[in-house]
Amino acid sequence: MQNQPSQRFHSLCGTLLCFLLLSVLNGCAPVGPEYAQPEPQVPDGWHSELQSGLVLETAESSHSNNWWTVFNDAQLEMLLYRAIQGNLDIKEAQARIQEARALRGIARADLFPLLDGVATATRSRTSENSGNATERNLFSAGFDADWELDIFGGARRSIEAAQADLEAAQADFNDLLVSLQAEVALNYAEVRTYQARLAVSQANITALSQSYELNRSRYQAGLISELPVQESLRLLESSRSQVPALEAGLEAAKNRLTVLLGRQPGQLQHELAETNALPNLPVSVAVGIPAETLRRRPDVRRAERLLAAQTARIGVATADLYPRFFLSGSLGLEAINAGELLEAASRRWNFGPEVKWNLFSAGAIRRNIDVQNARQEQALVQYERTVLQALEEVENALVAYGKEQLRRESFFRATTVAERANALAQDQYQAGLVNFTTVLDAQRSLLSLRDELVSSDGAAFSQLVRLYKALGGGWQSMLTSDL
Repeated sequence: MQNQPSQRFHSLCGTLLCFLLLSVLNGCAPVGPEYAQPEPQVPDGWHSELQSGLVLETAESSHSNNWWTVFNDAQLEMLLYRAIQGNLDIKEAQARIQEARALRGIARADLFPLLDGVATATRSRTSENSGNATERNLFSAGFDADWELDIFGGARRSIEAAQADLEAAQADFNDLLVSLQAEVALNYAEVRTYQARLAVSQANITALSQSYELNRSRYQAGLISELPVQESLRLLESSRSQVPALEAGLEAAKNRLTVLLGRQPGQLQHELAETNALPNLPVSVAVGIPAETLRRRPDVRRAERLLAAQTARIGVATADLYPRFFLSGSLGLEAINAGELLEAASRRWNFGPEVKWNLFSAGAIRRNIDVQNARQEQALVQYERTVLQALEEVENALVAYGKEQLRRESFFRATTVAERANALAQDQYQAGLVNFTTVLDAQRSLLSLRDELVSSDGAAFSQLVRLYKALGGGWQSMLTSDL
């Protein structure tokens, strides 16, 4: 009996040494591949010719992070900030970030012991046919602990994957910010363009009404035939027929803009009732270099983080090939009578190491590793595809903006010439040198060119917005503090 304390002591020492040994082993490197961020091969400059104010200076020194300020439009800036606060897609993305953060917390919890509090009160009776029919009570209370030592790094790889997933969710949120800002600006440009086209249409209708009244007066005076009257009336009604379609387009653009702000259609009618011209475009636009754009674009960052997460999951699957080590134990009180539960003699405890090793799984573990490797290859291909699509989007935006500027300049010159031609045709018609067909052709050309010029103004503004979106700027200056 005297050796029992010594035996318990040696047993306790052996358990502690085992614990220390496992703690040292716990510092081993996790199994599975170590992630290395891919470095895509990109050119030093853009393939498209830079024209119409596009310059190859670093975009970080320009207004790329808050590109909307180059337009100096207070109402546009106000709409952008209100969209960030009210847009429903933004709120959904914020919830996804919170979900990813919680999942990371769950993964981190696997590094710590599990502690359960247990309390039971049972009454049992043995069978009379067992030869010893008895009834008894049993009361117990205590704590059970279980701790898996992450020797081969499966839990650490899970945390690594969860952290990368969280960063991917944050990049997805930033990408949504970029898209939302562009959508708000594009719909704002559409509203202003429709308003400008309506103003031009109304001015044309006024001028055509005057021409029609003049022809009708001259016809009633017997100076001209009825044909010029009918022709001028046809052109007038044709111009009036365009107004309903423009008004419908304007209302649709306003409603779309309102929904982007997270509000019901019609709630921006008062704010957008006044007709304002689109702001002037900047003289120069810094586009930076391809490598800079890829670093800035959130969609590329998201694809890279998803690749990192999938690489870590290979390690999680690989860890299942190795044994799992646990430290478990319990401490509590146990007694037949409830009144004796708190006595020293009711104490009970046990603790010790445990090893689990999956010795046979019919190849399921290795097949799971193959699955994770295949998914990593898919994630790498998706990352490479995202890089190519990003470069393509910028190249297309550079060409579209430059060509629209040239197109707009041609419309401006053509409109100036058409105004002069219309004035000459009116004068010669008044002098009886030409018939009304010449005036009709001049008026028709002028009306068409005026509408095309206004539409091109809006298109140039929209193409610049799309260029800023392709360059990936705008999300940096609008991140909220709780993200």
